[in-house]
Amino acid sequence: METDEKFMKEALREAHAAAEENEVPIGAVIVCGNKIIGKGHNMTEKLHDPTAHAEMIAITAATGIMGSKYLNDCTLYVTIEPCPMCAGAIAWAQTGRLVYGAIDPKKGYSQFSPSIMHPKTKIQAGILAEECGKIVTEYFKNKR
Repeated sequence: METDEKFMKEALREAHAAAEENEVPIGAVIVCGNKIIGKGHNMTEKLHDPTAHAEMIAITAATGIMGSKYLNDCTLYVTIEPCPMCAGAIAWAQTGRLVYGAIDPKKGYSQFSPSIMHPKTKIQAGILAEECGKIVTEYFKNKR
C-alpha cells in the first residue's frame, strides 16, 4: 500500500494543478513498471471538451508511450471514482489495475454500472480517500 499512496499523491498533484487552472480538481497517473508513463488532470474548461477528464488525458499519454491501445500491465491512479465514460475507456484499454481515492456517490461508475470494468481489471478504492475527496468538496464549496 505504500506504493499506492506514493502514486496517489502524484495524482493529487495533478488535481491541485487542475484547481489552479479553475478546473474540477481531479488528477490521474498511470504507472507501469513502477514508473509514471501518463498523467493528466481535468481540462474540460481549457479545451472546451466534455471528454477531457483526467483519466482520458492520462490514458492518451500512456498509450502513446506504450505504443499500444492496451494497458494490461499498468495501474491507473485517480483521485475520484471514475465516471461511466472514463470507466468505459479504462475497460477498453484493458487496464490491469484501477486505484481510486474517494467514491463519487453522484457520478461514479459504480452507481450506474459496476460491471462496466474489464473483468480482469483489479480495483482498489479508498487510497487517501479523505484528501482526495476534500479537494473536490472545497472546490465546489468555493464556487457557490
